[in-house]
Amino acid sequence: MLLSEGQAFAESLLRPWVAYQVLIILGVFVAAHLLRRWIGPPVRTWMASRENWPKWRMRVLVVIHQRLRAIIFVLLIWAVVLAMREFTWPSRSYLLSLVATLASAWLLVAFATRLIRSVFLRRMVRYGAWVYVTLYVLGIVDETAELLDAAAINIGFMHLSLLLVVQGFVILGCLLAAARFITVSTSARIQSNEDISPSMRVLIVKVVQVVFYAIAFFVGVRALGIDLTGLAVLSGAIGVGIGFGLQKVVSNLVSGVIILLDKSIKPGDVISLGETFGWIQTLGARYASVVTRDGKEYLIPNEDLITGQVVNWSHTNNFVRLDIYFGTSYGCDPHQVRKLSIAAAQGVERVLSSRPPVCHIVGFGDSSVDYILRFWITDPTGGLTNIRGNVYLALWDAFKEHNISIPFPQREVRLLGEDQPSDMSDASSKSPG
Repeated sequence: MLLSEGQAFAESLLRPWVAYQVLIILGVFVAAHLLRRWIGPPVRTWMASRENWPKWRMRVLVVIHQRLRAIIFVLLIWAVVLAMREFTWPSRSYLLSLVATLASAWLLVAFATRLIRSVFLRRMVRYGAWVYVTLYVLGIVDETAELLDAAAINIGFMHLSLLLVVQGFVILGCLLAAARFITVSTSARIQSNEDISPSMRVLIVKVVQVVFYAIAFFVGVRALGIDLTGLAVLSGAIGVGIGFGLQKVVSNLVSGVIILLDKSIKPGDVISLGETFGWIQTLGARYASVVTRDGKEYLIPNEDLITGQVVNWSHTNNFVRLDIYFGTSYGCDPHQVRKLSIAAAQGVERVLSSRPPVCHIVGFGDSSVDYILRFWITDPTGGLTNIRGNVYLALWDAFKEHNISIPFPQREVRLLGEDQPSDMSDASSKSPG
């Protein structure tokens, strides 16, 4: 059936008015291409000058600019169709009307599928919609369905055909796209809710994603008429094998759920794990993203956060106490040193005044009196090394102003070869005779 219709369409191209319409279509396409080359750069320059426009409006302009050739082609081809219908018989513009309808439908599909964020799902839905629209406009949907259904194989009680595969891709693509749109919009609302703790937000988002994607998958499979009960034994055997191979992955997934439930670690917390010090950027299903002060992002498996020793600097509150050690010479008054040290620490910007610094003597060393200075901060994400450096610098300025000396090791080196001749001359002069 399709072959006969295709042969009839090919023969119709030999008619004079059909050939004229083909030439007109090619001419309209060339004109649309040239207009796109002429109008495109000024439109892009005008778009670049719209700096104060909202982002959604700029995105719409970008999409229009990307499809500018198709838009111009649709406008020109419909103008030609209306003109042909006005001055000639409708039969002499049939092919033009068909191409105009197809071009308009393809353009609408392209704009509609831009709402899908996933590139893979967007392309799958777009191409599937283009194919269906083309078949529908040409009026060969039933013939194509029969042809695809004839190309099939039978597996037990299951009839697997190309039609079923195509339907499966289209239905699953649409359902997954809808599930993604719902999860993204729901996640944005949950993340903006300040009444929910950060860890519970992440947990709710993960649960919503799993539920909606699972519903989309099972509804799509059932819509195709596939009986999942017949695959229960096979899926169970496959599941056992996959379970042994994915022990670490499952362990990380379960550990991630435990972390979100017990709220031991949440986004924004400052943690130390081994040599890694930074704050939690995101909590994923398999790993946690930790960003350090030098801009490195470590992806730490959730299992390590459960089984390892983790220092959470901001678990219950943001107060962090820091200690620095220093020493002064024995000739300096320790009472004055303590007062100067506390005053110097209080003058640093990030040091808390609500929890004032304290300074204590911790020992008498070989060449110095040893002290410890303790102070509190509430922003460990701002760094620890820099605040320690600022306090040390404040101590240096205060000690220099009040003549407080900081001892340092001094050694005197004597060379025995230089002293030996003088000792021998002294001994010979004292000997009798």
